[in-house]
Amino acid sequence: MTLPNVVFGFGAHSEIAEQPELLRLTEQADRDGLDLFSLSDHPYLGARLDAYAALGFILGRTRHLGGFVNVTNLPTRPAPMLARTVTSLSTLSGGRVVLGMGAGGLWDRIADLGVPRLSAADAVDAFEEGITLVRLLSGGGEPVTHEGTHYRVTKIEPAPVPAPPVWTGSVGPKSLAATGRVADGWLPGHAADWLSPRYRAGRPIIDEAAASAGREPSDVRTIFNFPGHITDRPLPATRDQDGRWIGGSVDQWIEELTGAVLEHGASGFMLFSPSGGTQDLTSLRRWGAEIAPAVREAISGRTV
Repeated sequence: MTLPNVVFGFGAHSEIAEQPELLRLTEQADRDGLDLFSLSDHPYLGARLDAYAALGFILGRTRHLGGFVNVTNLPTRPAPMLARTVTSLSTLSGGRVVLGMGAGGLWDRIADLGVPRLSAADAVDAFEEGITLVRLLSGGGEPVTHEGTHYRVTKIEPAPVPAPPVWTGSVGPKSLAATGRVADGWLPGHAADWLSPRYRAGRPIIDEAAASAGREPSDVRTIFNFPGHITDRPLPATRDQDGRWIGGSVDQWIEELTGAVLEHGASGFMLFSPSGGTQDLTSLRRWGAEIAPAVREAISGRTV
């Protein structure tokens, strides 16, 4: 089987006070040929830029870099309006958008915004229905009437633009199964990588659900949020005693990521700092100018 296009990106936090640095990072990533940047979505935090406003602004300042919200706080962004947002951004950016979707995690804060609280099971149902409705309201065709459990629309014309790829941050079994049925990609939660128990337990649920829905399991890519140090010299150990990646030299990163693609089916990597935040500009440059090109070269023409 031919390898999928492996994507390289980075995650950033969108603090209002750090907006100049966010713009510097995304412009550097655009110049270095990275594929994506991501922003988190916490609209109950007043110190943060709105994720979708920031996403649109940055896409307008870059030429090649794509972006997505990692992951969209769906309870605060109703699916019919989210469909309009992402199809508009896709049109304006030339398709440089991914739709990152989540069921909603911090319900105490979500409820503080006046959003009705959902049970965990209902939140996942709304999440799957929301993805389905975004797709129904994309790609043209006849007006859509949808009478669902959580969403209802009547004779709404779909945008004449395809829906962007949908990647989820599913964690629980029910949400993972929904990802297998309706999504295009999975970002394992808590920065879990391909050697983690979380990945080993979660990926089979996705694969089984995809197959039961008549899909190929490979239709659902796995993209990893991947924190770590990029060091000047090799480290004696690149993983800690719990098996979590801590980083290493450029060559150690290249070896690790190449193995992740060829041996574990990884489809992409989003770089974060070791603390889970935004990487510094020097590390981002090494990621975009040294590590990503070398991994792309190492996997070029390979099959699995």
